[in-house]
Order: sequence, then structure tokens, then C-alpha cells
Amino acid sequence: MITMPFDALACPLDGCPLIPSEKTWRCENGHSFDVAKQGYVHLLPVQKKRTLDPGDSKEMVAARQRFLNAGFYKQIADAVSELALQSLPSEGTGSVLDAGSGEGYYLRHLAGVAGDRSLAMIGVDISKWAVLAAAKQDKQTRWVVGSNANLPVLPESVDLVLCLFGFPVYSEFFRVLRSGGQLIQVDAGADHLRELREIIYPELKPPGDNETLAPEGFQQLDSTVVRFPLTLPERDSIADLLAMTPHLYRASSEGLEKAAALESLDVTVDVILKRFEKL
Repeated sequence: MITMPFDALACPLDGCPLIPSEKTWRCENGHSFDVAKQGYVHLLPVQKKRTLDPGDSKEMVAARQRFLNAGFYKQIADAVSELALQSLPSEGTGSVLDAGSGEGYYLRHLAGVAGDRSLAMIGVDISKWAVLAAAKQDKQTRWVVGSNANLPVLPESVDLVLCLFGFPVYSEFFRVLRSGGQLIQVDAGADHLRELREIIYPELKPPGDNETLAPEGFQQLDSTVVRFPLTLPERDSIADLLAMTPHLYRASSEGLEKAAALESLDVTVDVILKRFEKL
């Protein structure tokens, strides 16, 4: 396995190429961005933040890190990595952008199964806590605080974009992907965590329509369902799963109390992997 940090970064203020200089990245117009001591770079200008501390909180990131590192979603990571390796060029160095990378679990997994493939990887997340956690665990990937709405990446510089349980911005994915580049998107299926949702909500909303048309500028190549039973053996793993999902904020206090009282829980994991190609 040969992995390296992705270097085709763009200034988030003017889109010009960023050039590394000692412990900063600088564009030709003089905009400068410091590299943190942990190795990540912050490319989310304050004027483009909607809140003071956007994205997942420090506590949510820690919960996700514990849950994912325990291997509960390994089958999802296996499926994503297998599809990613199929999607990347067979020769040369393939460039991978994880848009909404969190604490980096899926990119670390991809690097771990890549064999002798050469990869240049970048993880972008709006949460500085997520990027900090990722940078502490992996020095072979470029970790960036940034937004999917304004990816700090040069046009047509990426072979593969991952958007896993995230917020897709297809116009930006189209911009950064090379011609023929691919997008792998993972979304929750109708039965995902149904057993947990039945406990924390008075009633479940009807499932949404996952058979959406391909985004503008893309064609859909395939769609795969990953479905398996999962046992959460103790309170801590249940609490971590709840803390890393939007359900923590959507559920009522009564629903959260019911979840907190559980000693263990069997849930269904049901996710849909879709692969698109840039036209």
C-alpha cells in the first residue's frame, strides 16, 4: 500500500491553487492558512461559517470514533472499499476525496485494504473536532476543515468522491471530479436502525423514496444494498450509536430515557450504496 496526502488544494477565498510553504498554505493573492500542529489545515473561512462551531461536536465525534473503531460498521466499510477500488484507475495514483469524512474511519479502512495500489487521499469535514480526531489517527491523508458547499480542491483533480451518510453537493462533486470520475454515495435504507427508532419515536415516518434520478451531469452505474443484523451488547454502544446520529436531537426526552434504560439491543443495518459517473 502506498498512500500519500492529496495536494491539489484550492484557496477557499478565491479558488487559486494553494502552495505549501513551511507550516502554511498560501495562494498567489497572499491568502495564507496555517497547518495545525496535528497536521491538518483549516480552510473554512469565518465568513462562510453559519455557526461559531459548525458540524459535529467533540462529544459526537468521540462517540462515532468509539463505535466505528469497535467494528460495528465494518461490513459497510468493506463494501465501500471494494467498490472504491473498482472505481479508481488501475494504473498510477488514484485520488480520493471523502466529503464529510468525520474522524476518518472509512478512508483509513480503504488505505488498509488497498494492497499495492497507490492512493492520494483527502478528508474534508466541517467539524474541526472530527478533522482533529482524524489527523491524530492518520498522518498519510490530507485532513482539511472545509465545507462540501465550497470544497477547497482544484477543479478536475479527483478520481473518486465518497459521500457517506453525508450532505451531497453535486455541483461541487462535479466540479472537482475528473471526466469519467466517480461518486460513491451511502444513505440509510428504509429499515436502517428501525428497532432503535421504534423505541425512541411514538411512530415512524413512512420511508422516503431512495430511487432518485441521477444528479445533473452524472449517470448512475449501480446500486447495492448492504443489510445485516447488529447486536449492541451494552449500554455504552447503544449510547454511542444514538450520539452519532441525528436521532439524538430529534427524539423526545421520553424516547431518550427509554433508550438509556436498555441493557442491549438488536438492530437492523440497512444502507444503500449508489455509484455515479461524471459525464
